[in-house]
Amino acid sequence: MSRTKGGFTLPGEAGYELLTLRMAEKWGADVIRDSDGTVLSDEITQAGYGIYSTICIIRDHNAWAKAHPGRLQQTFLSAGPVTAEGEELAIPVMEQFFAQQFAVNDTPDAMRYWQVWDRTEGTIVKTVETCTHTDAEASKTDQSAGASSPCWSYDPEKQTVIIKHAKPFHRYSVSFLAWQMWEQISMYNHVTNDWGDREHLMPVDPVYPDVQEYLLGWLEDWCKTHPATTVVRFTSLFYNFTWMWGSDARNRNLFTDWGSYDFSVSPLMLDNFAKEYGYALTAEDFINQGKFQVTHMPPTARKRDYMKFVAAFVADLGKRMVDLVHRYGKKAYVFYDDSWIGVEPYGPDFARIGFDGMIKCVFSGYEVRLCSGVNTPTHEIRLHPYLFPVGLGGAPTFMEGGDPTRDAREYWMRVRRALLRVPMQRIGLGGYLHLTEDFPDFQDYIETISDEFRELEALHESGKPESTGIRVGVLHSWGSLRPWTLSGHFHETYMHELIHVIESLAGLPVETGFLSFADVAEGALEHYDVIINAGRAGDAWSGGDVWKDPELTVRISEWVHRGGTFIGIGQPSAAEGTDTYYRLANILGVDEDTGARVCHGKWTFETEDPEGLVPEGCCLPVRGGRFLTDGKAQVLLSHDGCPDLTRYCFGEGRSFYLSGYSYSPENTRLLLNLITAGAGKKAEELPYIAKNPNVDCAYFPESRTLIAVNLREDAQETEITLPGGEHLSVSVPAGGQCILHEI
Repeated sequence: MSRTKGGFTLPGEAGYELLTLRMAEKWGADVIRDSDGTVLSDEITQAGYGIYSTICIIRDHNAWAKAHPGRLQQTFLSAGPVTAEGEELAIPVMEQFFAQQFAVNDTPDAMRYWQVWDRTEGTIVKTVETCTHTDAEASKTDQSAGASSPCWSYDPEKQTVIIKHAKPFHRYSVSFLAWQMWEQISMYNHVTNDWGDREHLMPVDPVYPDVQEYLLGWLEDWCKTHPATTVVRFTSLFYNFTWMWGSDARNRNLFTDWGSYDFSVSPLMLDNFAKEYGYALTAEDFINQGKFQVTHMPPTARKRDYMKFVAAFVADLGKRMVDLVHRYGKKAYVFYDDSWIGVEPYGPDFARIGFDGMIKCVFSGYEVRLCSGVNTPTHEIRLHPYLFPVGLGGAPTFMEGGDPTRDAREYWMRVRRALLRVPMQRIGLGGYLHLTEDFPDFQDYIETISDEFRELEALHESGKPESTGIRVGVLHSWGSLRPWTLSGHFHETYMHELIHVIESLAGLPVETGFLSFADVAEGALEHYDVIINAGRAGDAWSGGDVWKDPELTVRISEWVHRGGTFIGIGQPSAAEGTDTYYRLANILGVDEDTGARVCHGKWTFETEDPEGLVPEGCCLPVRGGRFLTDGKAQVLLSHDGCPDLTRYCFGEGRSFYLSGYSYSPENTRLLLNLITAGAGKKAEELPYIAKNPNVDCAYFPESRTLIAVNLREDAQETEITLPGGEHLSVSVPAGGQCILHEI
C-alpha cells in the first residue's frame, strides 16, 4: 500500500453506504468491519475491501439456549454479609444483584458447591441435614451437649437462605452459583445505546459437550454463508472478564476485574478440574471473603492451577474453531479485551490456538506494547473513542456536550509514543460510523492519525529504532505471564502506581522485560541492569507475603551489591513480621513507620539534587511515615521532613526510592534519568533523546531517519543530542510529529 492507504480498519454500517465508502477513502482504509449492533450491506462487502466479520461465539444463540436452560454460563456470587440480630436469619440471595444479569442456580448439582459462612468466626455453617446428623452423633457421646449448632436451609420459592440457631450479632454470608442471563458486553452495549426491547443475548457455556457440538456446527454454517468475509474477528473466545452489576443504581458496578476467571465456573468445570488436579475447589476459592481473587492481589497456588486448567481447555476448543475457519479460506483474529479468560496471550497455550492476528483496544501506550509482543503474524490496535454516544465512563462523546476530537487527540498522543518503540501493522475504529457525521473535525483528525500511523510503520519496516541498550525488569507476582498490563485500561487502574510506571516505560528507549518472584529464584536478575518494584503493601505488584522468604531479599541484595540498580516505588518489598517493613530497606536506605516507631528518633537531612536528576515540573505523589534507616541516603525530594525521592549506594550498586509515581512527561523523564544514572550515564547526553521532556523521539538507523513526537497540545522546541555530541534543534507542531531524513 502507498503511504496514503492501508493498515486501517473502518467500521461500516448498512444504511450509510455513501458515508462508509467516503470515510474509507478519506482514512485510507483497506478493510471494513461490522460492530455489535451493525451489519454490512452487499454494496459495502462487494466494494473491493477486505471484510472483518465480528462474532462472539458464545452469544446470540438465544433460541438454542432457551431450549437448553442448563447450558448457560455461571458464576459464584456472594450475598451478604448480614448481621444476625437473633437466632434465626433470612438472607435473600439475589437481593443485591441485577436481576436481568443473574438468576439463582439452585439445582442439586449446583447446591453441592453452595457455602454459608459465619464471617465473624471464619467458619462454614453446615446444612440442616448435615447439622442434624452431626448433632445426633454428638449426643450419643456427650449427653451434656449445649445449644444446637447453626445450620441452614434454602427456600427456593423465596430464593432465601434460612439460618437456624444463628449466633446473635455474628455476620453471615451465602456463596452460591448463579446463571448468567445476559452476556455483559451485550448488556453494556444495550444499556449504553438504549436498545429498548431488543432481546437480551444469553451466553452459553462450551464446557458442555453438546454446546461444543452446537457451536462448531453453527460456526461451520456461518462460514458457508459469509463468503465475503476475509477475517473472522472473534470477540474473544468463551469466557468474559468479570463484571457484576448491582440492583441499586447507586452502586451498579459491584465488581470488575478484567483478569478474573470467575465467569468460567460451573459444576462440570469444577468437577473436571478435580479429576485432573486431584483436589476440589470450593466457592471460597473464588469468593475469598467477598473480596474475590482479584488480579491485583498475589495469586494463590489454587488460582494458578485453575487458570492453567481453563487456559488448556480454551486452547483445545479454540484451536478446533480456528482450524475450521482456516478450512474455509478465512483468517481468524481475536479481539483481546472483552474476554481474555483462558486466552492469556503470553501464556504457554495461546500459540497453539493458531490465531492469525491479535486486536487490542487502546487508550494508552502500555496497551500498544501488550499487543505488539503477542505471537501472531498481525497486530492491530483499535483506537478510542469508540463510536458510541457516551464513553466507558459515561461522559458524552458523540452527542451534545461531547468532544470526540479532543478525546482522540489525548489518547493518540499516549498511544503514538509507544509506536515509536514497536511496530503495529494495523489501526482501526469500532462502533457506529454515522455518529461522526455531526463531527467533521473528528473525521479530519482521524485522517491525520491514519497518515501519521502509516509514516511510523514505514519507519519500522526499515528496521528497529536505536535503544540505550539498558535492560529494565519490572518485578511483580505475574511476571512474564501478564506483561504490560494491570488487568484493565488506564482509567480503570490509574490508582495503582505500577500502571503509571509501565505507561512511562512504554515509550522509553530501554529494553523492558517482566519477571516474577519465582524467576528471581531461577537466576533471572542476571538478565537485567535495573529492577523496578512498585506497588502497595500486600498487592500483586509489590508482592505481599512473598517477601517473607529471606532468600528473595538475599538474592536481590547480592545482585545490587555487585552493581545492579533497584528502583522501589510506593511500598516496595513491604511485609510485616521482621525488623523492617520494607524487606529491602537495607538496600533502599528508606523504610516506613506503620506505627511501631512513633517514639523513635528520625534522621534529619538536607534535600539536594547535585546531578540534576529531577526535571523541572516533576511532581511525585507524597506520603508520610517514610524515614531514613541510617542517614546515608541522598534525599532529592522531600516534604515536611519526609523523604520522597532518595538515592542510596550499596556496594557497587545503587537504589532509588520514590514515595509514589504518576505518569506525566516530566515524571517519565525523571524515571529515565534514574534508569540511566543507574547505568552511570546521563539521559540528556545519550544520543537521540530530546532535552525537552515534552518531546519523545526515535532514530531508525537503517533509513537514517529521526522522528520526534509532541506530547503536548502546544508547539514544542527542543534539542536532540546526536552521537558525536552535536545538538540538533527541532520544532514539533502542537500535538504532532516531525520527521527528519538523512540524519
